[in-house]
Amino acid sequence: MDERRRVAIVTGAGSGIGRAVTRALLGAGYRVALAGRHDDALHGTLADVPAAHDDALIVPTDVTDPAAVQRLFESVVERWGRTDVLFNNAGVFGQNAPLDEVAVEQWRTAVDTNLTGSFLCAQAAFRAMKAQSPQGGRIINNGSISAHVPRPHAVAYTATKHAITGLTKAISLEGRAFNIACGQVDIGNAVTDLSANIARGAQQADGSIVVEPMMDVRHAADAVLYMASLPLEANVQFLTVMATNMPFIGRG
Repeated sequence: MDERRRVAIVTGAGSGIGRAVTRALLGAGYRVALAGRHDDALHGTLADVPAAHDDALIVPTDVTDPAAVQRLFESVVERWGRTDVLFNNAGVFGQNAPLDEVAVEQWRTAVDTNLTGSFLCAQAAFRAMKAQSPQGGRIINNGSISAHVPRPHAVAYTATKHAITGLTKAISLEGRAFNIACGQVDIGNAVTDLSANIARGAQQADGSIVVEPMMDVRHAADAVLYMASLPLEANVQFLTVMATNMPFIGRG
């Protein structure tokens, strides 16, 4: 298969990092399926992308719904015959509140989207990659700086992102027999709608509010594109890309 015609699926493709990664993949010659909850946002991702519509497939998808995830992967295989890359990106930050004030419903929403949604998409990708010929593919999970260290008042997001690291390792282990590689990108302070509050001032461990350094989201997209572009004999297991001076090393 021509390397420039590989097929990628991006979840959470309607905004932020997912939108940037989708555009980067299309620009690199991939065929890309865009998954997300809002059809209009997915179409917005393709705005001003030359010739993107010939190589793009929009599939509105709720990643917490197993049937919807199954339809997503079936649609991609029906259109292009295989799945080479999954960027497992859909997620929510959840309620920003002290641990003892977090509503159970908010906890469950974060777990359902960030963890269960990532599992469902990875499982569907694994099945497709195992069954196709040539066998194999690559799953890239979007972790976070919060997969390593927490922010204050973000227990659900922190717990789910730590769990993504375990998911990444489990997929990597079980994928060996089927030429399925899995890696994780941990992104810190890329400029997106989700990170807008950080640019205005984010609470630190000592209770102070600090305007944190940010980086252009294209650097995160470039990192994912690099991971995706490797031959299956090589893998980036974990990659951290972040604004140089953000409070990560020595956070708290």
